[in-house]
Amino acid sequence: MSDCFKVFREYLQYQKAYSSHTVIAYCNDLLDFKQFNKRVFEQESIDLVNYRQIRSWIGFLSENNLTATSINRKIASLKAYYRFLMRIKQIDVNPLIKHQSLKVVRKIQIPFSENELDAVLRTMEFKSGFDGVRDKLVIELFYATGMRRAELIGLQLEGVDFSNNTIKILGKRNKERIVPVLPMVMEQMREYERQRNHLQDIIDKDYFLLLKNGVKLNDSFVYRLINCYFSNVSEKVKKSPHMLRHTFATHMLNNGADLNSVKELLGHSSLASTQVYTHSSLAELKKVHGKAHPRSK
Repeated sequence: MSDCFKVFREYLQYQKAYSSHTVIAYCNDLLDFKQFNKRVFEQESIDLVNYRQIRSWIGFLSENNLTATSINRKIASLKAYYRFLMRIKQIDVNPLIKHQSLKVVRKIQIPFSENELDAVLRTMEFKSGFDGVRDKLVIELFYATGMRRAELIGLQLEGVDFSNNTIKILGKRNKERIVPVLPMVMEQMREYERQRNHLQDIIDKDYFLLLKNGVKLNDSFVYRLINCYFSNVSEKVKKSPHMLRHTFATHMLNNGADLNSVKELLGHSSLASTQVYTHSSLAELKKVHGKAHPRSK
């Protein structure tokens, strides 16, 4: 890749403060386009391309059954790169200046029901000892706070405030937020801390949530944990940490929380990001309306 690519990667890391996961995703998208451009147009660099070349790549991705959402994400990486090249005056014309994102048919994701959550947290038997206490706490924290998977993994030991029943979450772009924790969940955190203190060797000392070998949690472990426990109680296709975040937001809204409060708890920068969760609340509202309205009989 060109020197500009290296500078762009550093710009994402240090100036934009994007997570390593996001930076890798951007770079992979640029590498994919570079390989396509070299193969089809015999051009080594992607710094100077025209929109026809990008449209050709979009067509190629579509023919290979990538969804509109996935294609839009890849193009967003290109947009960021060419905006950066314009900013450092490496190019005079942004090839994507007039590009319009592909239309996406948004599917309403159905969150877990309160019964499904109860089946896991109140009925299911967790392992005894450290692993079981930690597993239950992970599920409790996702559902009680709506935190992201990366935020849960990155939760610092010093960020847990037992005296005030709060945790400090480091969100996207290193934005911090203080989130209240329910007393029953905080009690689970205290039990986990007692178990944590008995681990023989703690490697990642700054992190609150650990594996039994003293290393902090990782993405795949957390995904498998949620998928495993909820596969026993739910037939929903998606059983991921993000579904618990979605469930938190939907249940809060269904039970009367205002949109702005949910926005703050989720760590969204704008209400537009939070409003996606109102679709499920509307579905719940229609369900209640259909059952309760006199004319529905």
